[in-house]
Amino acid sequence: MTDFTYAVDADGVATITWDVPGKSMNVMSMTGFMELDGMIDRALADSAVKGVIITSGKKDFAGGMDLNILAKMKSEAGDTPAKGVFDGIMSMHHGLRKIERAGMDPKTLKGGKPIVAALPGTALGIGLELPLACHRIIAADNPKAKIGLPEIKVGIFPGGGGTTRVVRKLGAMMAAPVILEGKMFDPKKAKANGLIDEVVPADELLSRAKDWVLSAKDADIVKPWDQKGYKLPGGAPYSPQGFQTFLGAAAMVHGQTFGAFPAAKALLSAVYEGAMVPFDTALKIEARWFTHVIMNPSSSAMIRSLFINKEALEKGANRPKVADEAVKKVGVLGAGMMGAGIAYVSAMAGIEVVLIDAAQEAADRGKAYSTGLLDKAIGRKQSTEEKKAEVLGRITATTDYAALAGCDLIVEAVFEDPKVKAEVTAKAEAVIPEDAIFATNTSTLPISSLATASKRPEQFIGIHFFSPVDKMLLVEIIKGAQTGERAVAKALDYVRQIRKTPIVVNDARFFYANRCIIPYINEGMRLAAEGVPLPMIDHAARLLGFPVGPLQLVDETSLDLGAKIAKATKAAMGNDYPDDAVDEVVFWMVDQGRLGRKSKSGFFNYDEAGKRQDYWPGFNDRYPVKDGADLDTVQNRLMMAQVLEAVRALEDGVLTDIREGDVGAILGWGFAPWSGGPFGWLDIIGAAKAVEICETLEAAHGARFTAPQMLRDMAARGETFYGDNARKAA
Repeated sequence: MTDFTYAVDADGVATITWDVPGKSMNVMSMTGFMELDGMIDRALADSAVKGVIITSGKKDFAGGMDLNILAKMKSEAGDTPAKGVFDGIMSMHHGLRKIERAGMDPKTLKGGKPIVAALPGTALGIGLELPLACHRIIAADNPKAKIGLPEIKVGIFPGGGGTTRVVRKLGAMMAAPVILEGKMFDPKKAKANGLIDEVVPADELLSRAKDWVLSAKDADIVKPWDQKGYKLPGGAPYSPQGFQTFLGAAAMVHGQTFGAFPAAKALLSAVYEGAMVPFDTALKIEARWFTHVIMNPSSSAMIRSLFINKEALEKGANRPKVADEAVKKVGVLGAGMMGAGIAYVSAMAGIEVVLIDAAQEAADRGKAYSTGLLDKAIGRKQSTEEKKAEVLGRITATTDYAALAGCDLIVEAVFEDPKVKAEVTAKAEAVIPEDAIFATNTSTLPISSLATASKRPEQFIGIHFFSPVDKMLLVEIIKGAQTGERAVAKALDYVRQIRKTPIVVNDARFFYANRCIIPYINEGMRLAAEGVPLPMIDHAARLLGFPVGPLQLVDETSLDLGAKIAKATKAAMGNDYPDDAVDEVVFWMVDQGRLGRKSKSGFFNYDEAGKRQDYWPGFNDRYPVKDGADLDTVQNRLMMAQVLEAVRALEDGVLTDIREGDVGAILGWGFAPWSGGPFGWLDIIGAAKAVEICETLEAAHGARFTAPQMLRDMAARGETFYGDNARKAA
């Protein structure tokens, strides 16, 4: 069985069809690339062949490269892994360049055979880099298709010629959203942006491709960068116009990444250096910078967490072995912002929704939330009135619990009050089927305690959504002490239906995500009270790769919520409560009426529209700035506050899979994506170094920085979390 097939018709047009056996989406392997290369040689050598169509036997063209290839390139190169990667990438460049030159005379640029890419659907990564090497790209008019180069999102950049070709095709400025931001486009937008050449009805795709092959002339198949006198659109780096573009691009990249993401810097270097040399030299530069990124442990960590592990969790890596539990009808209790968001994503996934609140006005307002989101999508031409009507038609807003009859899943999203949750649990269980699963959406309340209100605790589970529900990718599933396997499977299948990424954790205070987020916020406020300049605290976090600093984050989540959580935690922990120093800051800020963004006043000042302005100078009237703050110490405190909680969660059995710990941290609160997550970060710096940092911090700042025994044991044995021995131990 092969990944590609080859056929020549009576008119002399060869069609190479990509159709990887046993896969729903084509992915490129080295074996597949060698097959393709051989077929191109065959077509170019056959005088009866007038041109070539490269297409797919599936509904989409390709989802990208099998990223395990990169690891194989390194491992097979033995003591010279960088050379292995570079040579492997250059062999791909050679094959794609062969397609691009298509047998033409190198001097006259005549005599080549036209090669067209016919894309029936999605084309990502190498699935677009291959078409970019062809002489024309024709896509089917498929609005669900995505076309783009998303590599930057998993810690690498387009290394199969995509970086060089897109910049030469569009110019650096127009190429930035494609390669620097990893934006994906539907076919019509891709054509409007100049990324592809034609969009045709799906049933005309292959006939149009053939017509173009048979009518193409020598001049039609010579790429602009192979023609004499070619100039980079928008200007080369040393031209007046180009200088402004590249200067602006460098500022934009640093402004967005704070220098924390190696791939973005390497990509910009490859673009800048490549734009000043001939095309083939630019490909070598691209390959060198790509190799540089691959050899950085950050790329391996990001690929592992954001591609391999994320995909595994979404496919049910930890799903119990029980029958299919797909959700047909979901009841959502509580039509506030959280419940409204849950109703929206469920209806968008094709699930019938019953949205209940105590007052009909509140229930209607909850449904109107979906109307607002759909109207915005229509305004952006991402949806239609027909789609809006279809989605809204799935949502029934009511006060009548009898409407829950027939629901196979209930998601309760009322106030964080055990009494209120117990009341709605009893009301729902009085009418729902005996086999229905009941899920509570809570960020702090113990699931096992809430389950005491249920007559069927084995069918009771926690599903913790993050706000806003329609945007946040992570869903935390929490098993109570009596939660059964079918409830876990139901929750996992539901999360997969609404196209989000699940992690499954055991019940404990704050579960996993908030267990790590709260210490991060608290450490930021401790630093502020100690006199560390407020901008330094947030910028220290941004320099580590966090999307927002702890002070900005507490403003976004609101200080009065922090006060409420603090009071509940202190009541539960008594004398073991560790955060009195933080509470002093929180309660004082709340007394000042500075609750965060929602009150237009917190650690920041805000304008009338709620836009964040400068830091509030009044904070330092009470907590004066002191000299001597050390950036490394600030960063170590912010990082270890989270990382040590992640390790303790694993040690305590709250986490049972480090993959869930890393993926959950990145998707849940933006934990330094370049690191691959807290366990990935510990593997990068090494357990011994982590213990050394802990000991320094513990001596200066207290027991919260005490290294967990698991980490000490790993340091003593020289183990890593993703090493075989450490994984078995965990």
